[in-house]
Amino acid sequence: MVLLLAGSTHTGKTFWAQRLMEQYRFPYLSIDHLKMGLIRAGLCPLTPESPDEELTAFLWPIVREMVKTCIENGQNLIVEGCYIPFDFAASFPPEYRKEIRYLCLIFSEGYLNRHFDEILAHENAVEQRINPCSCTSQQLLSENRSNLERCIAYGCPYQLIDEEYPSQLVFSPPL
Repeated sequence: MVLLLAGSTHTGKTFWAQRLMEQYRFPYLSIDHLKMGLIRAGLCPLTPESPDEELTAFLWPIVREMVKTCIENGQNLIVEGCYIPFDFAASFPPEYRKEIRYLCLIFSEGYLNRHFDEILAHENAVEQRINPCSCTSQQLLSENRSNLERCIAYGCPYQLIDEEYPSQLVFSPPL
């Protein structure tokens, strides 16, 4: 089984990937780590500051083929990152989709307004980021609003974080 965990920055993708890895004993792939490895090795024409759309267009074909390889080999994998396109399911034939579970983490506007400082305070819950976030509450509001709209438009399962941060995640049934 492959778990795809998407969402905008600071929604807790890496935190949940770590927890799921510990719970299920599945390895996980951080698309951010893949991105930085390719950029630092000079194998990617983009930079960390490149638009998400350009990074997704470059990274998703690589991640997609890694997912296919895991499924073909009967292996499990957790993939987390904001570079999973909302039309990801179209990348896989039906026999592959039955092995994939997807979830997009989305903060509600109310949650972001009530917890913005707390959200930023948790940015190093799993990894120690060298450069702290310079994002604003307006950027996070815009990203999360856009992700919610695209999840609805593409029929992607999502977990809306509204009242309090979840104590567990509920992934989609097979696609």
